[in-house]
Amino acid sequence: MPEVFNYPMTYPAWWMDYYFYITWFLSMSFFSLGWAIFYRYGRFTYAINLGCFWKTSLLLLLTTVSLGAPSYYNTRFDGEHGKDGDSIKITADKLLYLDRKGNEKQLPLAHVISIYQEIVTYNPPPKIYIVAAKASVRDSVFVTTALPGYKRFLSDLSTRTGVAAKLR
Repeated sequence: MPEVFNYPMTYPAWWMDYYFYITWFLSMSFFSLGWAIFYRYGRFTYAINLGCFWKTSLLLLLTTVSLGAPSYYNTRFDGEHGKDGDSIKITADKLLYLDRKGNEKQLPLAHVISIYQEIVTYNPPPKIYIVAAKASVRDSVFVTTALPGYKRFLSDLSTRTGVAAKLR
């Protein structure tokens, strides 16, 4: 009987599909507001004065926030919730990975050569890679520690493949 492990779906599907468009739209709206203030209250002269300093500081701050905030949010959100709705199934001879959009990846259990946790984690939670190889062809999938029952999944996978999981 196949074992199925599912990531919980913590956000609606529409948010998971379009969050990056929405965050970039909001940040560019914020950025355009800064430029509107700059053009409305800016005095355009070719002299250096205190007004030039505050306008330059305002544009520098708005640029930093407008480009940095969505990048930070999108990267962190993808790290924490990028796998939401995905499922992993261990059958008698294959590992099947089905993402929430319906794409499937299959790894034969006989070809799994290593199961290891990434060395450095830049985005939480840590990723655990499952690598399969046959001759010159390599393929891999990864699971995160956000998968409910990931320790049981890894122990079941290690038992069926004979490859010990190297976790940190």
